[in-house]
Amino acid sequence: MHPTETAAVFTRVIGLISGTSVDGIDAALVEISGTELDLKVELLAGVTYPYPAELRERILAVGAGVAISMAELAEIDDAIAIVFAQAAQNIQIAHQPATLIGSHGQTVYHRPPANRGIGKKTTPHSHSATLTASPLPSTDAINRVSPHSPLGYSLQLGRGALIAHLTGITTVSNFRVADIAIGGHGAPLVPRVDAYLLSHPQEGRCIQNIGGIGNVTYIPPRHGDWLSKIRAWDTGPGNSLLDLAVEHLSAGAKTYDEDGNWAASGTPCHLLVEQWLNQDYFYLPPPKSTGRELFGVTYMHQCLKDAQAYQLNPADILATLTELTAASIVHSYRTFLPSMPQRVLLCGGGSRNLYLKQRLQLLLTSIPVWTTDEVGLSADFKEAIAFAVLAYWRNWGIPGNLPTATGAPQEVLLGEIYQGHDSVLSAVSG
Repeated sequence: MHPTETAAVFTRVIGLISGTSVDGIDAALVEISGTELDLKVELLAGVTYPYPAELRERILAVGAGVAISMAELAEIDDAIAIVFAQAAQNIQIAHQPATLIGSHGQTVYHRPPANRGIGKKTTPHSHSATLTASPLPSTDAINRVSPHSPLGYSLQLGRGALIAHLTGITTVSNFRVADIAIGGHGAPLVPRVDAYLLSHPQEGRCIQNIGGIGNVTYIPPRHGDWLSKIRAWDTGPGNSLLDLAVEHLSAGAKTYDEDGNWAASGTPCHLLVEQWLNQDYFYLPPPKSTGRELFGVTYMHQCLKDAQAYQLNPADILATLTELTAASIVHSYRTFLPSMPQRVLLCGGGSRNLYLKQRLQLLLTSIPVWTTDEVGLSADFKEAIAFAVLAYWRNWGIPGNLPTATGAPQEVLLGEIYQGHDSVLSAVSG
């Protein structure tokens, strides 16, 4: 369904997300009109609400693979839903209320598809007419979830049903599962939104998000069969290794390197960056996705161990990890893009790291490196805005994934819808 009659109708939607850096909940209150090429989004309010310190530590521990009981997992799931609901309530203060919430939740585990996770489909197995007519799954369906070709898996906590109940607002959540169920990565999910909000009629662009993990959307000039030529994937570490290293090197006094000032006072070790770029992930062809399961605590400690051979001081280590993020992004472009972009637009927390931005600009030479702010879309809240749009599309029955980005064989509706109620629990607004 692609309703043209909605073009002049505005829907007020809240987008909620907490990324792999676990910095807090990014909440965006937006007005949306149109559907695809006529899509328009106005940001009315954007706020990042920090997690309670204890909850953040529990989330980071789960993401790092610490074993917990199912009861503890349920407690964390509930706690995240409650603070997401609070964020949704608070972002509406002094504004007309929203009628829809799109909540990405908090990713605590992500497993890309094996083998064909790089985008290849398995060859269907032949089966008899009797089995085909059977109410049981076909052998092809069984093959898609067999140990020999397992599907991906992704877990986002902060259940949408509870958010809908606590806020009284219809909530769409669990956006990744439908794409994963048909063989996709379930990531990245924002490229279709990027395409309609940030494409240009003459200019090829890379939209580079730098959260805990970096991901890129390559958008060719908007003419001809441009949508089918969009490519997107996770480029590798964004802020994840940097933030972990800052916390370790400062003995917990800092959680991130503000403006990249600490790293800027050091000198990157290029030999070490070259060594790290030999990591298999950087050579895996897209579609591909990753997370803290790879670029997390264990990886960071290996980086620190490697740095000992070069006698690097803390500033040098941070400069070198920053260089890895920048170099892995540029390496990804040069290895996998059909052509280099004419402009790079940064978004996410890493777009505020001035040193990282300078290093990217240096490596990309004459290609301008801007932020999405400079073309009218908030760099800080672009991801939250994207999930508001995905919820809006789901509500209209419009597919949200882009198969060239996720590796899925087809477009699908993204997200599970939980209806809100007229009454709102006052306890949530605190």
